[in-house]
Amino acid sequence: MTNEMLRAPAEVKYAEELDWLESVDDGPKPFSWRLSPRMVRLFVLGSERSDGLDREISQKWFGDRSFVERSIVTLASDRGLLLIGDPGTGKSWLAELLAAAICRNSTLVVQGTAGTTEDHIKYSWNVSMVIAKGQSRQSMIPSPIMTAMEQGVIGRFEELTRSTSDVQDALISILSEKYVSIPELDDDNIVFAQPGFSIIATANSRDRGVNDLSSALKRRFNFVRIPVVTNKRSEAEIVRFRTTELLRRHRIELELPPTLLDILLQSFADLRAAAASATSDDEKLESALSTAEQIGVLEDAILHSQFFGDRTLRAETLAGSLVGSLARRSPEDLAILNKYWHGVVEPRSKKDGGEWKEFLEGGRQAISTLS
Repeated sequence: MTNEMLRAPAEVKYAEELDWLESVDDGPKPFSWRLSPRMVRLFVLGSERSDGLDREISQKWFGDRSFVERSIVTLASDRGLLLIGDPGTGKSWLAELLAAAICRNSTLVVQGTAGTTEDHIKYSWNVSMVIAKGQSRQSMIPSPIMTAMEQGVIGRFEELTRSTSDVQDALISILSEKYVSIPELDDDNIVFAQPGFSIIATANSRDRGVNDLSSALKRRFNFVRIPVVTNKRSEAEIVRFRTTELLRRHRIELELPPTLLDILLQSFADLRAAAASATSDDEKLESALSTAEQIGVLEDAILHSQFFGDRTLRAETLAGSLVGSLARRSPEDLAILNKYWHGVVEPRSKKDGGEWKEFLEGGRQAISTLS
């Protein structure tokens, strides 16, 4: 089944693992949860020898376990969970994993945008059925959130702060009252949330000021702030994990040289340090320089090597992908990258040699082409 999907949801991708965890889980389960809180944590963070399991459970999200535990406890208390952080910190992936482990359905998602309306979180109508038979529960189209309420499972709301205040206000009543009224109907006109219903929302901390959350809505959520990964070892684990998945999905057999991964991690660390010391936005790359963007750079380089190279990942190709991915503004971003290449990469290539020399030349060529 997963082979027929471009991207399988977590509950499909890890179905065998979830089945096994459910079969050996004898812990107390809140509401209608498929797994106990302990097993949910194991599914997300992976098993350790001290857990005493007969098989190893792979780690799927890389971060402080306290964030995962607080998220699980929040959902077990039936409060809404808001995961907030910079782009690329894994908020959506953590939300998907939690929903998959708790209720085996992570697909009841509303995407917050400026165009998201109250209908998107409550219900709308099948116009042809309304014309033919009038308004009824059969002609109503429930939103993903309403479906989650009826089934007693987890609903997800992505980029909450990108939705307007009207939508946020509608969410307040759902989180506090746990029901949705349907005034168009005379009978059967209230949908009550079943035990197990909750909402996991995500918010981008860089969207502060776009549509700030009201104090009333904030009170309905427990906040879990996901920081940017700054530990080089942890970041390397994340990039390796996602790259392995990428290679498997594309059916590509290609080795990721550790030296090139080090070059990628070091380059992003250097550029983050430069952004932190910049005195104006013009001196910062528009990119958030997140771990997710590192994975995007690596994906671009791998696919380029596979389709237009000799199926060997090289430093020159990696440099071209990095420049091409991060140079979003012209001339500002190109000037920043050019300064980095001359001031940091060039001295490092003279000192360390090896693949840093190829990285230097590949970056120079890419900058020249885009200038």
